[in-house]
Amino acid sequence: MSVNHETNKEQALYERACHVLPGGVSRNIIYRKPHPRYIARAQGCYVEDLYGVKRIDFVNNIASLVHGHAHPAIVAAVYEQMQKGTAMAIGTEAEIRHAEHFIARVPGFEKIRFVNSGTEAVMALIRTARAYTGKYKIAKAEGAYHGSYDFAEVSQSAGPSNWGELDSPNSVAHTLNTPPSVLSDVVVFPYNDVDRTLAILDRHAGEIACVLIDPVPQRIGMMRATSEFVEAVYHWTRKNNTLMAFDEVVCFRVDYEGAQAAYQVKPDLTSLGKIIGGGFPVGALAGKTEIMEVMNPSHSPLPFPLSGTFSANPISMTAGRVAMELFDREAVEKVNALAAVAKKQLTEAALQAGIPLCLTGDGSMFKMHFKEQPPRHYRENVDNDTMKKAVSTFLEFMYDEGVILVYSNGCFMNTVMGQTEIDKLSDAALKGFRHIRPLLNL
Repeated sequence: MSVNHETNKEQALYERACHVLPGGVSRNIIYRKPHPRYIARAQGCYVEDLYGVKRIDFVNNIASLVHGHAHPAIVAAVYEQMQKGTAMAIGTEAEIRHAEHFIARVPGFEKIRFVNSGTEAVMALIRTARAYTGKYKIAKAEGAYHGSYDFAEVSQSAGPSNWGELDSPNSVAHTLNTPPSVLSDVVVFPYNDVDRTLAILDRHAGEIACVLIDPVPQRIGMMRATSEFVEAVYHWTRKNNTLMAFDEVVCFRVDYEGAQAAYQVKPDLTSLGKIIGGGFPVGALAGKTEIMEVMNPSHSPLPFPLSGTFSANPISMTAGRVAMELFDREAVEKVNALAAVAKKQLTEAALQAGIPLCLTGDGSMFKMHFKEQPPRHYRENVDNDTMKKAVSTFLEFMYDEGVILVYSNGCFMNTVMGQTEIDKLSDAALKGFRHIRPLLNL
């Protein structure tokens, strides 16, 4: 049956896309059946589709737009810089100003190197740790997402059929035909489980270059790493000539100084991305001067050569600096407080609808679980088919109600939201909770 291009603009676009893009998309996250959704424009905390329908955007390009879409101050700064040039193979002051902001902002940041994405930041982190320690294995939590990189992807999608025993999780490939050598160089541990993690790390004590932790990991369930867990890993790394690394590409937003502000001990290296680009592609690696020196090109031989055609381009640097300056302590506290109100109203809506609900997360980001107790680790966050159906149905219902949620059933707040948007969220959620109640087999 032919598509009426006047009445189904999205289907028409998707048909065109399928002729030139694998699966019709460049980002798998937007794929859906029968076709992806398409946005015509976005402003503030609202997006408008091809039919002129506006919806509240709680996704904010997967946590990267902490000030929403097309923030006037960022747009003005970028427009001014665009007229001076967008990218050049010569340095600009924009990079230095952005770096100075971070070094002043976060006590543990002594030097910083900018790249083009969160994935690149983690890649640089791993390679920096190897160059500095002289070791090559990394350790990461089962289920944690750290970008699209062979080593970082290991066990991010492990399941009951292949994940092995919790005392010794398997290193499971995420991409078909990942080299076995990659799997053997990644040590997998259960998140927030001190005893099991230390026992696993001990078995590889002389080989691990860094232990990589996302302190508020979305894919694992968005539970914060406990102080006990972080401190145990930190002290283990001190004893074993290993670096403790944080991946704060997503969760840096939870506090003015990042998620690491909550802990007494600090990571040696931190990967950044998302909000630090002000809506443009960006990534960064920050850490102690001694460690970051492995990238210093004045050294010969250079332990870790790192370049990138668009790294530290003045557009991303300018937009990012303005965004971070706007995201001052007052702005952080305000958006975090708004998220707390949202969680309270959602909890009340779930009680009214008669469904179980618990919320995890921190600061301006949270995730909804349709169960009585939050997951303790990745394996408890893997939903069965019944729960997957309930979540997908809820997300579709919310979209139709004018509210766009994160695919994992959560929200990333932005600073231009207010009580009006939170009320719309909880009102729509109450209807959505009632809609999916029969699917939860209550």
